[in-house]
Amino acid sequence: MQGIRKAGAELLYPQPKVLTPSRNDVLVLTPWLAPIVWEGTFNTDILNEQFRLRNTTIGLTVFAIRKYVVFLELFLQTAEKHFMVGHRVTYYVFTDRPAAVPRVPLGEGRRVVVLEVLGGPRWQDVSMQRMVVISRFCKQRFLREVDYLVCADVDMKFRDHVGVEILSPLFGTLHPSFYGAARKDFTYERRPRSQAHIPRDQGDFYYMGALFGGSVAEVHRLTSACHQAMAIDQANGIEAVWHDESHLNRYLLDHKPTKVLSPEYLWDQQLLGWPRVMKKLRFVAVPKNHQDIRAT
Repeated sequence: MQGIRKAGAELLYPQPKVLTPSRNDVLVLTPWLAPIVWEGTFNTDILNEQFRLRNTTIGLTVFAIRKYVVFLELFLQTAEKHFMVGHRVTYYVFTDRPAAVPRVPLGEGRRVVVLEVLGGPRWQDVSMQRMVVISRFCKQRFLREVDYLVCADVDMKFRDHVGVEILSPLFGTLHPSFYGAARKDFTYERRPRSQAHIPRDQGDFYYMGALFGGSVAEVHRLTSACHQAMAIDQANGIEAVWHDESHLNRYLLDHKPTKVLSPEYLWDQQLLGWPRVMKKLRFVAVPKNHQDIRAT
């Protein structure tokens, strides 16, 4: 949606057309009236102005543990080009190797905060550790320092605009492998013993754990609930099939997100190509050898 110009202090833009849908090839609204964000459904200039008026600060959390620290430089470099450009951003880098955190030139109002954490013995432990760490730091500092939190995987890069259009009290991102699948085929946790259990006749979407977020208060609720559920599972001798992602999906089924990001915001071009429905690929996987990276 283009065509904006500024006249004095006023933004001038084309009138929205009630009888002309922004997209007719994809779902743009959930049954609970949360927007699904696709290219063509929003106007960046209007949104930027609204969030600037609120003096919004965004926190971006990323875990660069063990060998995953090698992805951090590209992650930060591409974030500076495409993530929340023109807004205040704090990158919260959780790492067990603070000396390996690269120095990346940052724009005005943007900073990197390095927070040292221990790495778990398995990659699954590192993945699940995120929930308790984010929950703890929400309470310790994030509530005081930022308005919104975006929680992302580090082995990714920003390829196109990712801006304030994603911000909402609670958002999740559609998994690129399941956005067109039936709920019975989602890889939810199916064992009733697990706190993450979702029966085959339930479920809205399958959300990927590599990108979620919202207001700090809502992210605190989400991560605290997921951590508590994982602790119960651990006490009962069970681990959800996709670890923290399984618990994220259970939480977002019970607590509907107020915004859903399309797979434009989480894509693997090497695996999935570039289908026509994806007008842009915004946040994409970096090619890697998973077995090598996940090894201790």
